[in-house]
Amino acid sequence: MARQNTLFKEAYNRCLSDIEEQENLPSEPELGEKYGISRTTVRAILGRMRDSGLIEWDKRNKIVLRPPKDEDYFPAEETNSLNEIIERAFMKRILTGEASPGAQISEAEIAREVGAGTTSVREFLIRFSRFGLIEKRPNSHWVLKGFTLNFALELSEVREMFEFKSAAAFARLPPEHPAWAELDAIEDEHHDLLADIENRFLDFSALDERFHLLVHRASGNRFVIDFHDVIAFIFHYHYQWNKTHARARNERALREHLDYIAALRSRDPARIDAACRIHLASARETLIASVPH
Repeated sequence: MARQNTLFKEAYNRCLSDIEEQENLPSEPELGEKYGISRTTVRAILGRMRDSGLIEWDKRNKIVLRPPKDEDYFPAEETNSLNEIIERAFMKRILTGEASPGAQISEAEIAREVGAGTTSVREFLIRFSRFGLIEKRPNSHWVLKGFTLNFALELSEVREMFEFKSAAAFARLPPEHPAWAELDAIEDEHHDLLADIENRFLDFSALDERFHLLVHRASGNRFVIDFHDVIAFIFHYHYQWNKTHARARNERALREHLDYIAALRSRDPARIDAACRIHLASARETLIASVPH
């Protein structure tokens, strides 16, 4: 229900943004297709808009009565993108033991679970299938091939190759490059998180993803940046779902990040290589430990 509520809020905000320049809203099927949501979610959105005095809704007629105000929107922290919601539901099945190798994954089940349209779920699964964890079968079903030890080792190996290249490129960026300012901001967030690590250690995964994406972008290589998707996807969700020693593990990773950041600022290739190697070894160890042997 919580996931459906998040998707509802995200779609509601998007719909509000669109009605500012409209006099009438399209049909329910058209709204569902546009926002990638189910008919039930469309009706819930229309009901809230009617109750808020935004529209007049009488069967097929949906007349816009007034433009939305700031207070009509749900706060950003209460929403996630549709892709993030589908992603979370899918990875939960893989990483919490709900699905084992050979298990079928149904587009309709995931769509029903999160309140999304099956087309949105199918598009996500097609995009994700290139990583080799799932395989398409007839009748809108997919088969889970399994997150194996070999997959984890191969993923770590490729990640390390890309990260070393990207870190070296980051150190060569000119002083005025905006990436250095972004690095400053991310470093500040690391210190803030460490200061309240007891209560906020689960916030690490999102910060980890942002930091490594910043490094990978310095490569200027579209394939490295694109591959960051699968790296962040797998490592992020293992941080989230593998709770064993999570606080200590995340605190160690935060401190390794700070050493890594200091090394990047030094622009010393040997220091960068050493800091990067230590952190990636820890990440590999964490990932492998979470794979069923």
